Amino acid sequence: MSKLLFRPLNANEIDVRVQSVTEKGCILLLYKDARCDMNILDETVGPMNWKREHTRDNANCIVSIWDEKKEQWVSKEDTGTESYSEKEKGQASDSFKRACFNWGIGRELYTSPFIWVNAADCNIREYKGKKTCNDKFFVEAIKYDENKNIIALSIKNGTNNKRVFLMKPTGGNK
Repeated sequence: MSKLLFRPLNANEIDVRVQSVTEKGCILLLYKDARCDMNILDETVGPMNWKREHTRDNANCIVSIWDEKKEQWVSKEDTGTESYSEKEKGQASDSFKRACFNWGIGRELYTSPFIWVNAADCNIREYKGKKTCNDKFFVEAIKYDENKNIIALSIKNGTNNKRVFLMKPTGGNK
């Protein structure tokens, strides 16, 4: 295996979730799911040339890719945390996604700008004494530079169909 390069994520492969909410608005985070990692591994190295193994009760995941030149598996490993629902499944998924980050899949998400959505552009409610927002956000468009840094990003609120964040290639925000 010479230098293995995974392509950057497409807009429809990136998920958006609300990190925190105040009365003034909310902060959004970009992430990828395990299906995205599996698809990119299949696409890049072939479905028969990668494998995943879980250890420590699903806390750790090892993602291995077959190196034809060396005739051996090359592995990268990481650990995950339990999710709020389906603890074991969430932990296995998280450790798999982290191991895939180690291979470079979706690493460009770490270059995401700070994403703030004003309260006027989303539905903020109070639930059990805390501010919450259950709107569904999605990446409308994304562009990268030659180093896979995010240089342009557009996010829409699917609940009200409003564009709520715009980072232009010049670096300006909405």
